[in-house]
Amino acid sequence: MVAAGDAGTAGVAESLGIKPDMVVQEIGWDEDVDDDVRAAIEETIGGELLDEDAQEVIDVVLLWWRDNDGDLGDALVDARGPLDENGVIWVLTPKTGQPGHVEPSDIAEAVPQVGLAQTANISVGPGWLGTRLVSPKSSKAKQR
Repeated sequence: MVAAGDAGTAGVAESLGIKPDMVVQEIGWDEDVDDDVRAAIEETIGGELLDEDAQEVIDVVLLWWRDNDGDLGDALVDARGPLDENGVIWVLTPKTGQPGHVEPSDIAEAVPQVGLAQTANISVGPGWLGTRLVSPKSSKAKQR
């Protein structure tokens, strides 16, 4: 559990736009992920993160991605499959200087090829950055 006084990590779910009862799927889990971030999200949604095999309609996908994980475009296509039309994909990558760091240009190149739009970048814990991706139609719908 995340200590109540740990506003930095506990606030990460809010920073990611995650609210209670949302359906959140996690793809790319490995030993290096930030367990405090995961715990804060699970506390916010009131349940566990769904794994890669989940069949539900997903509100938010957390895609932990490292430089040697393969083709980001393919991973984004897979992540998009069960995503709600207004859903969000957060690509979580190691920060500069961390093992597995991904160049921002690699993400920027993959995103339009799979029909997504990059809308924000935030720090997610001490070792990870988050890049927010949405379907272009959903980003316009939210501006109404």
